[in-house]
Amino acid sequence: MSNKLGGGYIHKEELIQLHTLMVQMKKFFEENGSGEFSQYQNLQISPIHVHRSKAEHKHAIFVLGKEIATVMAHDEFSGPGRTSVRMQELAYRTSNEIIK
Repeated sequence: MSNKLGGGYIHKEELIQLHTLMVQMKKFFEENGSGEFSQYQNLQISPIHVHRSKAEHKHAIFVLGKEIATVMAHDEFSGPGRTSVRMQELAYRTSNEIIK
């Protein structure tokens, strides 16, 4: 089963691969003393949780993307700042897709 992400169809395995790459970016920022990733950590999901739903991984990607973009942003009007705002919007939308 495929869902659209950014206009194209993406499989769960591809979402998990993207999730893995983003977690590597998170670790880089943490090791260099940048950023707080509390919203992502509160989700209690990581790429190794392959049993979790596709919607949960998708939501985690948007939450983590928002936090990474926030670390990179100088202000909300910069490119990364706008990305952070957009990721927050997408995280909010995908939270409705998660079946609890």
